[in-house]
Amino acid sequence: MPTMVLDIGGTAIKSGLYKDGALSEIRETATEAMKGGSHVVNRIRQIITDYRSICPFDKIGISTAGQVDPVQGCIIYANENIPGYTGTMLKDIMEQEFQVPTAVENDVNAAAIGEAVFGAGRGQKDFVCLTYGTGVGGAMFTRGKLYSGSSCSAGEFGCIVIHPEERNPAKDMFSGCYERYASATALVKYAKELDASLSNGRAIFARQQEPEIKQVIDRWIMEIVYGLTTIVHMLNPSCAILGGGVMEQPYVLQQVQEKLYQNLMPSFRHVEIKRAELGNHAGMLGAAVLEEAVF
Repeated sequence: MPTMVLDIGGTAIKSGLYKDGALSEIRETATEAMKGGSHVVNRIRQIITDYRSICPFDKIGISTAGQVDPVQGCIIYANENIPGYTGTMLKDIMEQEFQVPTAVENDVNAAAIGEAVFGAGRGQKDFVCLTYGTGVGGAMFTRGKLYSGSSCSAGEFGCIVIHPEERNPAKDMFSGCYERYASATALVKYAKELDASLSNGRAIFARQQEPEIKQVIDRWIMEIVYGLTTIVHMLNPSCAILGGGVMEQPYVLQQVQEKLYQNLMPSFRHVEIKRAELGNHAGMLGAAVLEEAVF
């Protein structure tokens, strides 16, 4: 029987059925995250119930925003993108409701597992995976295994302080941090300061040849490089897999690699910079193999 899979983000819940290495019946539902954690859980219930009416399944795999304890299947911490989500016992709730084993993992960790099994991380034992979107998410594999840290929260690369002159944690815990400068959100912020109509990455890169726009993009790329320089020197990975819609732009990946190598000690320049291969399906594919994935 297939596995029911979900990828819960702040904007959308992606869902589908997984069997024999492939996804089917893929759907996307608005999360309505600002209505709170309980509302999101009820939406998940309804989505799964709808799938069960068309096809039986024997497991549930969930990739979700927030810091996750995968053993307990609970949300250790979630910011106000999903109010009241912290503490949600997602595994217990779904197992009681649907009477099938349920596995839960952080979304970036799940995406990294997906890439390790099906995508750009195949054959890599020591690699990092970063996504550049609303924020900057991260995960790391060492000796072929996902490294979770002492409290299941490792890989918060978005919290690396790269601009200490802007640091004010009492006001904003992410002030001066990587994701405030290197995320896709940051790129849009920089561009809108130049032209308010530049409200998304597609619009920005459509005007990439304009000198002022290119300057904004190049400034943002250097912010990506600053954080990656620290990550590569600290973890010495063989590969860094970069995901998020903005990484579909060939210029970005080429420039990140070129500028990064200029900032690395020679003994670290073997690191390969790769684009994530699985796109929006990475989290669902990772969620599908949480229990049986062997690296």
